[in-house]
Amino acid sequence: MIIPTLNGARWLDDLLTRLREQTLQPDEILVVDSGSTDATLSIAARHGVHLLEIPPGSFDHGGTRSLAVRQVQGDLLVFLTQDAVPADREALARLLRPLAEDALIAAAYGRQLANPDATPCAAHLRLFNYPPESAVRSLDDRHRLGFKTIFISNSFAAYRRGPLERVGCFPEKLLFGEDTYTVAKLLELGYCVAYASDARVYHSHNYTLWQECKRYFDIGAFHAREWAVLGRFGAPTGAGSRYVRSEIAYLLQERHPMHIPESLVRNGLKLTAYLLGRRAHRLPRRLARSLSLHPLWWD
Repeated sequence: MIIPTLNGARWLDDLLTRLREQTLQPDEILVVDSGSTDATLSIAARHGVHLLEIPPGSFDHGGTRSLAVRQVQGDLLVFLTQDAVPADREALARLLRPLAEDALIAAAYGRQLANPDATPCAAHLRLFNYPPESAVRSLDDRHRLGFKTIFISNSFAAYRRGPLERVGCFPEKLLFGEDTYTVAKLLELGYCVAYASDARVYHSHNYTLWQECKRYFDIGAFHAREWAVLGRFGAPTGAGSRYVRSEIAYLLQERHPMHIPESLVRNGLKLTAYLLGRRAHRLPRRLARSLSLHPLWWD
């Protein structure tokens, strides 16, 4: 199991405690820390996990995870982020079950539940992206599902080592989306990806409007730069109108009508940021840095 960290003390003790309570125990837990200045390192030491420290500012979404893969043993590799906390004792076993049952499944990811403090919009995002129904997707599903075919999240995901190494593990120096890119390559080789809805973690973010715009700017830039691989699965913007309708219905159902104006503004700005990100190569580098959640990447 691989967990990248940076100042994750707020969640790490709870996360590692719940991992030790799993019915299926990980053979090893590797924490890869990129310069924490809080209690992250002492928490990791107290739990007796393996610790790999890398220089501050050197974290790379794909490269760091690929580095970690080379440090651990085992054929099934589980990835968590520091703020994704198992919801029950069966989370790990249920995540790995699809990989154990079908050799064609090269990757699996679990369901992310909204944290108790999630805003209504953040809670809806988790429901929209992580429904209660499990599924297995292959390359053929791109005609039906489009870009959704390659959806996955390394916040709670597992990979079979052989297929992962066959596609070169995770690519280095991507701005965003090393998991999506890798699943696209796996599906092209004939493998499948599984969504295990009964494997659950608590993981959500209450992004500010500006943070969310930056996130969607990065998504747009990632899609534009990696379109040679991702474009085979169609454009992701078609889901936008479905998402807006779903969110409004959710807010009405949950009796949060006062959040509908915020939802409309937020989603309009997210679309604008995404489209601007798709054209990031035409922007001055300084402007692109200011619009990104990862400004150092632009250097």
